[in-house]
Amino acid sequence: MASIQSLLARGTVLFTVGVFFALVLNLLQVQRHVTVFPPEVLASIFSSAWWIPPSCGTAAAIIGLLYPCLDTKLGETQYYKREWSSVMRCVAVFVGINHASAKIDFANNMQLSVTLAAMSIGLWWLFDRSRSGFGLGVGIAVLATFVTQLLVYHGVYRYTEPDFLFVRSWLPCIFFSGGVTMGNIGRQLALYDGDKDKEKNE
Repeated sequence: MASIQSLLARGTVLFTVGVFFALVLNLLQVQRHVTVFPPEVLASIFSSAWWIPPSCGTAAAIIGLLYPCLDTKLGETQYYKREWSSVMRCVAVFVGINHASAKIDFANNMQLSVTLAAMSIGLWWLFDRSRSGFGLGVGIAVLATFVTQLLVYHGVYRYTEPDFLFVRSWLPCIFFSGGVTMGNIGRQLALYDGDKDKEKNE
């Protein structure tokens, strides 16, 4: 059973990673004018509203702690021996999916959405393949998209070319792949803690 100290340490690492992703990936979206914030909220060199990094950091910590917990509860079998190199490749693919959503020009939004959906499923297949990973990823995508729609509806920020209830149709793909990525980081951190506990008991 993970100690409170271990959970806090993992949560802190996950929060920091989430904040970093939020700053870097949101900068991509703002630079390409995919998302637009009111001028008064852009108060940092990263062109990000102040509340986005801590919100994403908190979400990353919750997701990263939830994945290994659910794996244990469901008795999920991991398809691969988890290593940091695999986690880093997963992160690279996730960043690539975000880059594609912001930088690559497609003929229409539907083509972009289908492409990103295929890439997101591919990310899950390559680096996860668990039922819990897929289920949580879908749940995260639905919930996060709904929250984003509420924020846009209330004028907190907006998308330049909304095509799916105030937001872009590819947004759930980003949230799904982000959930799978943070889940993999959380699992690796949990595995690292487990290895340390074994060494102490030997």
